[in-house]
Parts: sequence; C-alpha cells; structure tokens
Amino acid sequence: MKLLGLFRHAKSDWHDPRARDFDRPLNRRGRTGAAVMGRHIRDSGYAWHRVIASPAIRCAETIEIACQAAQRPIAINWDRRIYLASSATLADLLREQDGDPQGILMVGHNPGLEDLIFDLVPDDGSSPLRDVVEAKFPTAAYAVLELDIDRWSDLKDGCGRLVSLTRPRDLDPELGPQRG
Repeated sequence: MKLLGLFRHAKSDWHDPRARDFDRPLNRRGRTGAAVMGRHIRDSGYAWHRVIASPAIRCAETIEIACQAAQRPIAINWDRRIYLASSATLADLLREQDGDPQGILMVGHNPGLEDLIFDLVPDDGSSPLRDVVEAKFPTAAYAVLELDIDRWSDLKDGCGRLVSLTRPRDLDPELGPQRG
C-alpha cells in the first residue's frame, strides 16, 4: 500500500489585475490557512517521504508558511507540470516517481487535485469523504488517500480510499465560507 497526500494551495490574492496567474501570492486569509494546515499536517500522523509541488507563487508560499508553522523544514521537489495540470498529468507524474517512497505529498491546484481524487477513489460508497470533495475541495484542503498498489508505476483509476479530509474551516471556523 502507498499513501498519497493532496494539499491544495491556500487562498490567493486577486487584487492585482495585471499579475500573471502563476505569480499570484497568498492573501491574508490564505497565509492564516496555510499556517493552520501546516500544524495539522504535522500532527496528522502521516509520514511524507517525498513532497512534490507546483512552483506557482501561491503553492510556494503555502508550503513555506505551512513548514514554518509546523516548525519542520522539508525538501521539496518542484515540478512545473503540476501547475494547472489535469488529473491524467498528475497521475503520470506519480507513476514516474523513482525509488518508490511509501508516502508522497503533492501540493497543487484545482481542478486537477480534486479530479485526481475522483479518478483514484471509486464512487461506490466505500469512501464517504468522497461526497464531501464532490461538494468542494477548497483552498488549503488536505486529503489523504490509501492506494492499493505496491509501486507508484502501478497507479490506476479506482485503486484508492479517501481516509482523511481536512479543510481549514474544520480547524478554524473563521476560515470558512463567507469570511474575509
């Protein structure tokens, strides 16, 4: 069995209409959410042997703030293919991982991360949290999937179970919808 963590970047700033999408930083709420989630990821009990992430500014800031809050520096494998990637591209990237680490944490964007959950976790009632993701996989959400595979190269649709899902609002109601 392998573990896959999916961490969506925190809420970004849309105030500069001239900024390229790739260069958008986090807003105040996003910085708070990244810190809250960083501590949660540290305390969640899962070991991430490899972290792969989109190099978009909002992802880089999310990881940096999360690591500072968790008081744990981590080595990050930046991969531009994660930026705005489809589920198929993300799955291909996972299949390419050498050394077969037990747990991989991927930090990226929607709709790719959300669609990857839908592809890997069957819609058969075996993972009730999948219904929550269908409603929304919000910014700074963190999901953990158990995958019934021995090697990352064996990754295929339907091989997973969504065993954990945490949204920032689950930890701090001020980070929920309709807030600043």
